[in-house]
Amino acid sequence: MPRARAFRTPSRPRVALLIESSRAYGRGLLQGIARYIRTHGPWSVSFQERRASDPPPAWLTQWRGDGIIARVEDRALAKVIARLKVPAVDLRGLLRDLPHPLIETDDRLVVDAAAEHLLSRGFRHFAFCGFPGANYSDVRSELFTARLHREGAPCHVYQPPRRLRSEASFKQEQQGLELEGDVGRWIRSLPKPLALLACNDIRGQQVLNVCRQHDIAVPEQVSVLGVDNDTVLCELSDPPLSSVIPDTDRIGFEAAALLDRLMRGEAAPAGTTYIPPLGVATRRSTEVLAVSDRHVATAIQFIRDNACAGISVADVVASLPLSRSALERRFDAHLGRAPKAEILRVQIERAKQLLAESDLPLKTVAERCGFTHPEYLSVIFKKKTGTTPGRFRAKAR
Repeated sequence: MPRARAFRTPSRPRVALLIESSRAYGRGLLQGIARYIRTHGPWSVSFQERRASDPPPAWLTQWRGDGIIARVEDRALAKVIARLKVPAVDLRGLLRDLPHPLIETDDRLVVDAAAEHLLSRGFRHFAFCGFPGANYSDVRSELFTARLHREGAPCHVYQPPRRLRSEASFKQEQQGLELEGDVGRWIRSLPKPLALLACNDIRGQQVLNVCRQHDIAVPEQVSVLGVDNDTVLCELSDPPLSSVIPDTDRIGFEAAALLDRLMRGEAAPAGTTYIPPLGVATRRSTEVLAVSDRHVATAIQFIRDNACAGISVADVVASLPLSRSALERRFDAHLGRAPKAEILRVQIERAKQLLAESDLPLKTVAERCGFTHPEYLSVIFKKKTGTTPGRFRAKAR
């Protein structure tokens, strides 16, 4: 009988994951990494549940592996990773002098999504509430203020007592609860109606608590938007918190793909890889129209209710005691855009939702958004978003 050939099991890369599982953001990263391993693995993974504030795990100093994906929160963890001398990918960006490639959420696009969401509701007074000293909060504050400045709108930025500004971000989040009175006094001093962007969902929930304690109506007087879309935290808020949705699954997937290449000996890419957010999850905390002109407010509501039925500006005018030219002048004064642009904006937002959340063919998506022809939807969609419907759907998946 012929001798059976010996079968050699291929070696599995040994990878350590140093990512907090205590928050939705970290869990989303882990899900993306798991998705990559399912299709390109197998890997031998070393992982234990941790919080962002936890010290380096004891087992890490003696660990012998091939690669690391981490959210590097402090120098202690950075030093341990450096001593291991294996390829590593950072998903935090707190320590900018690290030698590892960095993949993170594109905060410029996060702020653009937030500003567009709040501006579309007709607000003219804006504020930002964060944790000054935390790098992600400072970046978002600066970008949000600059974006609103380009729109001709000032932005009020909360400044807590100076003693907190040098603390680690997780300590600031804990101490934020102790300063609710200070935040409340600040919000009460601002002009209303007000649109407020919080640096993350934790801060957003704190702001909502403050508004309730000070009898500030949300969203009628203050509309609050968070970042990270931690669905449990957002739904537990009162009212439920709207939030910008980071694409954590894709960040995790891309990080695993990059580490795989590094472990095979490829060179690390230059610069940071930025991943755009998926959009805004709208909940009750921003479901309001901050327009003093009741006819414009009525027109906006009519458009939002009927845009995807294929209405025209003439249909909007017919629902109001105004001429078309008068309506267009009022839209320009209050929103900075025409009624036709608002109709298209609502249609495109609905198209994004259907593309991301369904497998409907483009023809059906076009019909449900009020477009007669899918070709016209494709042209308008690319003009407004910079990408085709097909590419948008693939990226959203």
